[in-house]
Amino acid sequence: MNKKTIAGYRISTNKSDLDFNVIHSFISNTYWAKGIPAETMQKAIDHAMCFGVFTDQNEQVGFARVITDTATFAYLSDVFILDSHRGKGLSKWLVEEIVAHPDLQNLRRFVLVTKDAHGLYEQFGFDAISHSDDYMEKWVPNIYQR
Repeated sequence: MNKKTIAGYRISTNKSDLDFNVIHSFISNTYWAKGIPAETMQKAIDHAMCFGVFTDQNEQVGFARVITDTATFAYLSDVFILDSHRGKGLSKWLVEEIVAHPDLQNLRRFVLVTKDAHGLYEQFGFDAISHSDDYMEKWVPNIYQR
């Protein structure tokens, strides 16, 4: 990773550092995973590369996970910084650390989906899908509200 700390914060890829309650509480209230069951969120964390943002007091204030084979493809998901810690450059730093991670280099495709953070991700080379006709999806947007 590029930097180990920034202004009283650190980023860790150690899953044992993660505070599941903080992650699930935030993600289960998002537009993209409203109502996600705890068991489903835990399984998602277990099977992904995770990045946690923490204060110097080890309070988790941010998170992101990458679903990847570490060779050809990666999908960036569940990125957040708690409201009370926004405006400090943490989301930019988090994405910078993710795209610089040694296991995420030389990928053929690195994708994400966002409604409102295009400007953030464009700073790191992400762009609108250029061959959208090639993409297909099976999408169940309200799966957790059933």
